[in-house]
Amino acid sequence: MTRTSLKWLFSGICILFAACAVCPAFGQTTPEPAAAQALETKTELVKLDVTVLDDKGNFVDGLKQDDFRVFDNGVERPIIFFAPVTAAAKVVVVLETSPAVYLFRNEHLAAAYALVNGLGVDDEVALVTYSDTPREVVPFTTNKAELLNALGNVQYMMGSAALNLYYTVSDVVHGLSQYPGKKAIVLLTTGLDSSPPAQWQELTERLRGSDVLIFSVGLLGPLSNAKTVKQKHSKKMSKAEAFDSENLAGAPTLEKAEQALHSLSSMTGGRAYFPDSGAAFAPAYRQIAACLRHEYVVGVAPEHDGAFHQLSVQIAGQEGTAPGKKSHKKKKGKQPEYSLSFREGYVAPGP
Repeated sequence: MTRTSLKWLFSGICILFAACAVCPAFGQTTPEPAAAQALETKTELVKLDVTVLDDKGNFVDGLKQDDFRVFDNGVERPIIFFAPVTAAAKVVVVLETSPAVYLFRNEHLAAAYALVNGLGVDDEVALVTYSDTPREVVPFTTNKAELLNALGNVQYMMGSAALNLYYTVSDVVHGLSQYPGKKAIVLLTTGLDSSPPAQWQELTERLRGSDVLIFSVGLLGPLSNAKTVKQKHSKKMSKAEAFDSENLAGAPTLEKAEQALHSLSSMTGGRAYFPDSGAAFAPAYRQIAACLRHEYVVGVAPEHDGAFHQLSVQIAGQEGTAPGKKSHKKKKGKQPEYSLSFREGYVAPGP
């Protein structure tokens, strides 16, 4: 081999080794810098889905970020995210199938069209029934007629059996955690539950770490005192009442059932309704649909102490500015009274 041939052979070997250093087809790639591999962006935000209704139950549109004030454990926090949202939602209708509900099924099912018609065409609905255990009847679908048809053909239990409302809600909330975006549960129930007290505590803890809205519709209105029910229609409970698990322990009663439904809705930012006649179901369903379809998304930065923090949202420049109040009336003019709904707290991340 000549000296010139050896020179060309050596040059070719050098080119081959150079290719091996950069091309996967020839060998292992050169490792990227560790800093580039570990690069990650993370934003922490406590998100509140806020609905604002006037005294007629209509959604209040056109509010701006400056119209809202957010309090964390009574201390005002700056709003770092704000958006008026009209977005699609995933809605699970949870229906109790006890004999008591069977007696009044025609009244609330006949008005179910008001809920369905109020939802958007892109909203997805599902149906879960329960007595002792939850059962999925209709998976998520945009076909609202399928939901109405399934509601009309639900099989109700006869005789006595356990009513595991708390377990059912906890199970549905857990299932919804896999989905992003707006999520809600519409409870059609007596509110009665025969679970041990620990089940309520477990449900409360799960809801504190969740962003699922719960709208409760009590189905025992005809059996309750109509005057008392009207006074408590959509009324929010105090903090002590909403989170007092001892009040919900022991044998189920109508009073405890109503308190439970108020608590479930209040702590998640939803609302509780107790129609006392068949005609009262349709307006309740329409208002639920409006709340599901329209909301303001407000975000603040969380604390980092690992504790539960109480939240409060207010409309700036209105009466009732003390943290915790959710109903406000403008000072000037005869403006309608505003009613706000939002989740009542969050579990802060650790230090």
